[in-house]
Amino acid sequence: MKKEPVIQFEHFGFKYDAQIEPTLYDINLSVYPGEKILIAGPSGSGKSTLAHCINGLIPFSYYGDATGSLRLNGKETRDMSLFEISKTVGTVLQDSDAQFVGLTVAEDIAFALENDCVPHSEMLERVAEAAATVGVPSVLSHAPHELSGGQKQRVSLAGVIINDVQVLLFDEPLANLDPSTGKTAIELIDDIHRQTNAAVIIIEHRIEDVLHRDVDRIVIVNDGRIVADLPPNEILCSDVLKNCGLREPLYITALKYAGVQITPDMLPQHIEDIVLNENAKALVSDWFENTPPAEQPAKGPVMFQAEHIRFSYANGHEAIRDVSFTVHRGEIMCIIGQNGAGKSTFSKLICGFETPQEGTMLLEGTDISPLSIKERAEHIGYVMQDPNQMISKTMIREEVGLALELDGLPREEIDRIVNDTLKVCGLYPFRNWPVSALSFGQKKRVTVASILSMNPEIVILDEPTAGQDFRHYTEIMEFLLELNRKGVTIIMITHDMHLMLEYAPRAVVFTDGKILCDDTPANILTNPELVKAASLKETSLFTLAVRCGLSDPRQFVQRFIDYDRRVREK
Repeated sequence: MKKEPVIQFEHFGFKYDAQIEPTLYDINLSVYPGEKILIAGPSGSGKSTLAHCINGLIPFSYYGDATGSLRLNGKETRDMSLFEISKTVGTVLQDSDAQFVGLTVAEDIAFALENDCVPHSEMLERVAEAAATVGVPSVLSHAPHELSGGQKQRVSLAGVIINDVQVLLFDEPLANLDPSTGKTAIELIDDIHRQTNAAVIIIEHRIEDVLHRDVDRIVIVNDGRIVADLPPNEILCSDVLKNCGLREPLYITALKYAGVQITPDMLPQHIEDIVLNENAKALVSDWFENTPPAEQPAKGPVMFQAEHIRFSYANGHEAIRDVSFTVHRGEIMCIIGQNGAGKSTFSKLICGFETPQEGTMLLEGTDISPLSIKERAEHIGYVMQDPNQMISKTMIREEVGLALELDGLPREEIDRIVNDTLKVCGLYPFRNWPVSALSFGQKKRVTVASILSMNPEIVILDEPTAGQDFRHYTEIMEFLLELNRKGVTIIMITHDMHLMLEYAPRAVVFTDGKILCDDTPANILTNPELVKAASLKETSLFTLAVRCGLSDPRQFVQRFIDYDRRVREK
């Protein structure tokens, strides 16, 4: 007997009250109990709106006109209350902090049970069970803000699964996690899926990372329409990801560069399982042998220097331990490492938000310790990880032009710079919108734009591409490259290994407040011991090279990076 869908869209459309054109057009999609589906699409494609329709935020929080039909377990959602919908659909938000309501982890997990007036003894038992299921039984007494990014996500998931919902909806679960924690998150989602048999829907544009575990289907949304709804092995053989501005898994791109024809029977969903015959291996080997290495640019003069920096917070936690490194003028470099490794803390020391107890920091040979935060900001621009901590104006134009206005620039000059920057950051269509109407990823672009408009000598970006689709990610990075060509020094703090591989000739690896390694990204991500020690993730390019029997897998990774950069610059 065929199962009935738990979610069913039929010719569904939606238009927000504040917009002229619809965001969703003629959506036809069925999700069955026990299915696991990835919904991907570029920013503004409508995938978040689709999720909001499923979990009831539309129409109860976001208002507009819906057409067609959307049913949960056969019942029209327009005839259901938000409470009824929440009993079927549980959502884990991209921003875990926005989901917490309890003062402790245990209180937060128990929130739904308290609303249902569950007896206290049963509540304790179910909270303990949910915490054990997601692997956080030891932090039940902790406050949510004391947890790491990965732990916060687990607590959010526990608060959802405790209700025995039929649908688990994950909104960009990888956006704020380091590579190792992100891999663990995908494994956890897969484990929960198997244990609960709930339908799992993952909204995410980091397709290769999600495919670390099997999904049944990939649904691609673009311009408000579903343009593909196929098994992963079929999607990866087509050009639909590239055509929609989404990133293919790197090993897929490498195989295409080598001239390998990828077919579904090769099982391309996982690099470990993809079937590579001798002809495919020979094509990859030939491509490697015939692709010359790129010339490495000469280093410029020293721009910034840190010498034996130590820093401890007031609670005694030693966050930075004897850190020394040099940044050259015109360089692009990454600072990487697991959550809590000291990356963001070190950037705060550079900008003057915190003061080191020991060591010296030099800017072009001058000690910057006497400089105030404002004086440092004239040379060093800092884009924080959480955009909500930076935004102070109501409207987008006002926020991006705030520093220029404070500097006394003429209005015509401010408007020109703001418009140019908004175009580069993919925000020009929203130039007259209030910031509050934007998604988390769009707010991130606003903060990047507000700093880039100031044209600083050094730009430090904490997770610059978090929440960005491949097209906007590329636009931001190409703008940063253009700044770099003009001599601006770029320092990026990131969990995105693709970003590091593609754009940074050099990376410094932090772990436990110390520098573990200072090397090229290719060398770092092809060193299994280093990858494990720093909670990174080995690149699939290295695995592909090993599987093809190449003599120098590390050099293959570097040549792919160089070649891919040349292709994208054409």
